[in-house]
Amino acid sequence: MGILESILITIITASTPLLLASIGELVVEKSGVLNLGVEGMMLTGAVVGFAVTYTTGSPWLGIGAAAIAGGMVSMIFAFLTLVAGRPTRSRPAWRSPFSASASRA
Repeated sequence: MGILESILITIITASTPLLLASIGELVVEKSGVLNLGVEGMMLTGAVVGFAVTYTTGSPWLGIGAAAIAGGMVSMIFAFLTLVAGRPTRSRPAWRSPFSASASRA
């Protein structure tokens, strides 16, 4: 295997998780929510999964812990987006001049 083949295999292997996160983010952006922390959520799950697998020796527990940790970080984001970011009378919603909803106001 030549050096060029090794580089291409490494690029494809390293870019696959980011590509999947980017596709998911494109779907979420259609709903009007911008989540810039997708990679951080994935990293949290990966670190927790590694730590649990290393500590217990069970890859199945590691996968489960990674899914739970990623889900918990996603729930924190959902809470901050839906509950804490909700406009109130004293704190009106900020509208971007570039968003489609700003032209309807």
